[in-house]
Amino acid sequence: MSYQAPLRDMRFVMHELFDISAHCQTLGNGLERELVDDVLEEAARYASEVVAPLNRNSDEQGASLVDGQVTTPDGFSEAYRQYVDNGWASMTGPADFGGQALPQLLACNFHEMLMGASLSFRIYSGLTEGAVLALNVHGSEELKQAYLHKLVSGEWTGTMCLTEPQAGTDLALLRTKAEPQTDGSYRVSGNKIFISGGEQDLSENIVHLVLARLPDAPAGVKGISLLLVPKFIANADGSLGQRNALSCGALEHKMGIKGAATCVMNFDGATGWLVGEANQGLAGMFTMMNDARFQVGLQGLGIAEAAYQGALRYARERLQSRALTGPAAPEKAADPIIVHPDVRRMLLTQKTLVEGSRMLAAYTARLLDLEHGHPDAAARKAAGKRVALLIPIVKAFFTDMGQEVASHAVQVYGGHGYIREWGIEQLMRDSRITQLYEGTNGIQALDYIRRKLLGDGGQQLAELCDEFTQLCAAQAQRPALQAMATTVQARFVECGELTAQVIAACKRDPQEIGACSVDFLQYCAYVLLAGFWLQAAARAQDQLDAGDTDAEFYQAKLHSANFYLQRILPRASMHREALLGGADCLMAMPEASFAF
Repeated sequence: MSYQAPLRDMRFVMHELFDISAHCQTLGNGLERELVDDVLEEAARYASEVVAPLNRNSDEQGASLVDGQVTTPDGFSEAYRQYVDNGWASMTGPADFGGQALPQLLACNFHEMLMGASLSFRIYSGLTEGAVLALNVHGSEELKQAYLHKLVSGEWTGTMCLTEPQAGTDLALLRTKAEPQTDGSYRVSGNKIFISGGEQDLSENIVHLVLARLPDAPAGVKGISLLLVPKFIANADGSLGQRNALSCGALEHKMGIKGAATCVMNFDGATGWLVGEANQGLAGMFTMMNDARFQVGLQGLGIAEAAYQGALRYARERLQSRALTGPAAPEKAADPIIVHPDVRRMLLTQKTLVEGSRMLAAYTARLLDLEHGHPDAAARKAAGKRVALLIPIVKAFFTDMGQEVASHAVQVYGGHGYIREWGIEQLMRDSRITQLYEGTNGIQALDYIRRKLLGDGGQQLAELCDEFTQLCAAQAQRPALQAMATTVQARFVECGELTAQVIAACKRDPQEIGACSVDFLQYCAYVLLAGFWLQAAARAQDQLDAGDTDAEFYQAKLHSANFYLQRILPRASMHREALLGGADCLMAMPEASFAF
């Protein structure tokens, strides 16, 4: 199965919806449109010509572990060397340590391409950017000088070591220990599981960021520290020093992402150093985890794009039956299945979910840039609050969406979608993990309600709704968009009312927090995408009114927006009705009654 980056849509989102040139001026990096487009073109070539051809074999061959050493699938080492040599690893890294400091608004497109081309390949580099961010924000100057240059360049990779057999979501149950040494280092001992890229043959060194407890640590999550524990200890000049006391004990055997090494890591008195303050490890880990959760959202988006491309190609080529209105291709034995309404329903569902999510991804990436790079402190703080609100939506909704779009692709292919040779079933298997790691989607929904909504009484969500309400009011004055704007505006008004109901219910009964969380997150996501589709429709109408020569593209945006509002947005009503059902119907039945 092939992959082609959706460059036209990416340019539309970056340039026409979010004006990346003006954004870069705000950040002070001076990137211009021509350079942005050149980067995208070369990124697309690398993703489609170098990475995508590896995907099928990586699923067949998988990663292997022999004598503690992981071997990645054929072609991964060469592709990763290009990734480093051509500067892709350093795109978003800090300039002080050799990075290009390019905006996330640009980089998120490249990362989406990698996810769509081969998720297994991307996993090996995916956590390094988060490790760079955490180390740059929280690490000592000595650790930065010793490790950041090589991490930024991609010569070394990073991991995130949280999970233990008894401690997944509940980090209070962590048992890994860190014993202080006289030289200021720590001896780290314990076992971690589900460590992506914990061992591999792509990079010279692997830098693990490990959560552990110091001997005098308070109980619970208040007693967790973050430590940097490298595979090879760096010398003062940045060269590789002695091998550390850590190893990969096993690889997990998984339903998908088989080319990515998911490792059991054993730390046997390994040397490590504190990142940040003792017992304050969650601050550093959440810095890394926010980036990781955004990246996992992009995984869902990338796989969804790949699945849509495959379904669209097949629907145009596969001949089955005649159109309900009579032969559409009378010169052929049958019509291509794209003429059938139900196939159109699946394709348009894929298209509008993918393109709507890409708009939300770019909006969030823009805020991530502003959070870290806006010259004004108040603007940085405001962007950070908005990012915090959106990250659980991006992670949970995009990955649920990726699984749905992959499932639709299997359905479009019919029986052939269930057969390995077509490559579609791999996308469905690969995408399933995205709903689980970096915090399951149920945990994302709890975070959205408990920390984000209840944390500020719904203020951030209300401000976001107000911004879209103003967009609706402006577009309602245009005859061509009046109906769309009225529909979307009604939803944002409803969202404000529902938010107040949810907050009140959660304050009355804590069980309501868990009972309504998933449905409320999904409701908000569908409504937000409606806002972005209205924004896209407004831009498309502007261009059509101006006589743009690319009229077909902009007309398709209007058709897509209309489909989304009529066929996808009504899902919000279902989630609203479900969450208003309350917690009693979930919690009233005694546990014993679940017996069979």
